[in-house]
Amino acid sequence: MSTENNNISRRDFVTKASFALGSFMIVPRHVLGGINGSQYLAPSDVISLGFIGTGKQGRGLTSSFLNTNEVRIAAISEVYQAKAQLALDRIKAHYEKNTQLGTYAEIPVYQDFRELLAKKDIDAVVIATPDHWHAAIAVRAAEAGKDIYCEKPLSLTVREGRAMVNAARKHKRVFQTGSMQRSWPEFRQTAELIRNGYIGEVKSIKVNVGAPPVAYNLSEEKLPEGLDWTKWLGPNEPVVFNSELAPPTSKDVFPNWRLYREFGGGMVTDWGAHMFDIVQWSLGMDDSGPVEVLAPDGKDIKFLTYKYENGITMTHEKWDWNNAIHFVGTEGEIKVQRRKLETTPASLKDKVIGETEKHVYKSDNHYKDFLDAMRNRSKPICDVEIGHRTASVCNIGNIAYRLNRSLKWNPKKEIFIDDKEANALLGRTMNKEWGIKI
Repeated sequence: MSTENNNISRRDFVTKASFALGSFMIVPRHVLGGINGSQYLAPSDVISLGFIGTGKQGRGLTSSFLNTNEVRIAAISEVYQAKAQLALDRIKAHYEKNTQLGTYAEIPVYQDFRELLAKKDIDAVVIATPDHWHAAIAVRAAEAGKDIYCEKPLSLTVREGRAMVNAARKHKRVFQTGSMQRSWPEFRQTAELIRNGYIGEVKSIKVNVGAPPVAYNLSEEKLPEGLDWTKWLGPNEPVVFNSELAPPTSKDVFPNWRLYREFGGGMVTDWGAHMFDIVQWSLGMDDSGPVEVLAPDGKDIKFLTYKYENGITMTHEKWDWNNAIHFVGTEGEIKVQRRKLETTPASLKDKVIGETEKHVYKSDNHYKDFLDAMRNRSKPICDVEIGHRTASVCNIGNIAYRLNRSLKWNPKKEIFIDDKEANALLGRTMNKEWGIKI
């Protein structure tokens, strides 16, 4: 599996990356004595970020964070050189359009994220790698004293998620999960309507998010130049390269590694980490979860079904809206999708929740919320525990699909009750170089 690229030394790679990738470092104009300093944050308040993973999602996040006007990007770690180049191009273009923000020097690019974590000038890291890398990077980032923004789904397995929570707590790190729907108004309205009883007692919930994962089964293709495949695999066992996992830059698509259980959890975790997350939030279950998950049997149980201790049932099934949730209560209904909210009665859609009623954490910008939490040393809107609990809902559903049987879940102890085979799937084997203790 080794390639010539794997043999490039760290110093050689960073040197080559600095020239071949045309890297930059942002120096805010106020530092250089620019116009009216009152228009800018003090230098000590500008947060320095390191980006780990600069594929399609990571590149989008560079814009999301730069648009806050509160950060500089101090380093990048990327195992695919062409994608690092695209990220640098995007950062450069942002500063060319926003000349008041500063000028450029060099942004170093590392293939080994551990070198990025060793940089003392980085306050926080943004992790936008495939899911199989999340825990191994996040735990090390916490140990290195970095605050963390990690993409959803937070973890590939339940035990990896708990390891991320434990590391964040032990090292007192601010940790935001990238479930940005919590910072969108239609989902906040949904949560507050339900928590205040506007549709009565919730009886059932339908979540439409697509299929569970399958075992990796793709054929081998030629490894592209500039991709370190060994580092892409990281803690995983070796498999052959296929461009569905890491598509070329000529294809502006989200890669399909998420469809294979070695790297992701299918759409059950990919979109489920968004939609099951809103269910957990709406039900006030951010520190818990269901107590049972029933696999479809083709007879009495038509769809994967979750049961909560309070009697609410939630099914994973197709209905009229894609990537959406349908809440049914004793006095009304809510259908919610990105940028779309329908309620019964219709007046609930624009219902103003009173000051004395129940309110959820309010954030209008998921990225600024993380930066504010860093400055305040507080928990952000989607703290690591919340991200872990949502990912767990997704992951135990995938285990029920895989074993094709119903399972009883103890959300407090995070184990299946009297089921060794299911409990064995709560974690996975990782190799010695990149794995962590879970």
